[in-house]
Amino acid sequence: MTQVLDKPVQLANPTVAERTARRRALLEWIAIHSLGVAAALFFTLPFVFVVLTSLMSDQQTLTRDLVPDTWQWSNYTRVFDTPGFLTWWKNTLIYAGLGTLLTVASSVPVAYALAKFRFRGRNLSLMLVISMMMLPPQVVIIPMYLFWAKQLDLSGTLWPLIIPMAFGDAFSIFLLRQFLTTIPNEYLDAARVDGCGEFRTLVRVVLPMAKPGIAAVALFQFFYAWNDYFGPQIYASENPGAWTLSYGLESFKGAHHTDWNLTMAATVLVMAPVILVFFFAQKAFVEGVTLTGVKG
Repeated sequence: MTQVLDKPVQLANPTVAERTARRRALLEWIAIHSLGVAAALFFTLPFVFVVLTSLMSDQQTLTRDLVPDTWQWSNYTRVFDTPGFLTWWKNTLIYAGLGTLLTVASSVPVAYALAKFRFRGRNLSLMLVISMMMLPPQVVIIPMYLFWAKQLDLSGTLWPLIIPMAFGDAFSIFLLRQFLTTIPNEYLDAARVDGCGEFRTLVRVVLPMAKPGIAAVALFQFFYAWNDYFGPQIYASENPGAWTLSYGLESFKGAHHTDWNLTMAATVLVMAPVILVFFFAQKAFVEGVTLTGVKG
């Protein structure tokens, strides 16, 4: 007959060093998340304030209240009833949409050549592209305006802003070139062995693999065109029928300088498309920017 002796299980007490490490890890977790919450509130609260103000009555916007007594959703209808607002929307969609399409279509072949072709002067061409990125648009605005307005008589329209996008954009070319360098050359060589020319290789092989980079370029260009104020002010200010939302919003603010609820409602309507586009395309955008090595 065997006798089993039950020995009490002894729980190891944490040492002083372990308790200190746990306490430090907890404090670090609290500090990091506190900073994250503070940063989120810093960027979110102004937008929340704009939305809440847009839903107030005319009289309540002149008080210190932060929350509407009654939610005036009709303010957004009143904004669309403003003469010219729908025209500004149409012009902005044409400018941003067509401009983005032309920029991507014209920048991809140039970026592909700089990334995958070997030719004399390639490094010099890349340096010229980078130099164009460093050149502020205000430097060349006078000769450009004289060319488009005096020579081609296109002042009062958005075409002086849209047509140049058909000839590539320095930042878009550089961004796409950085992404295309990450695509292995073996895929391109295999396509050439199968009989594909350079154009077919670009369309069938490179473009499907470059979707994140193209999405990043398209979003950058769309955001730039949607928020552009300088260009429409220079070329389209004399023709209210060619105004965009960014420029027309200034006129709207002047006409409704005491109606802060309508001004904030118009601001929300201008910001909403950009927020929605980024929300639905953020995965491709972040992946494209990460793989191209662009930070900022």
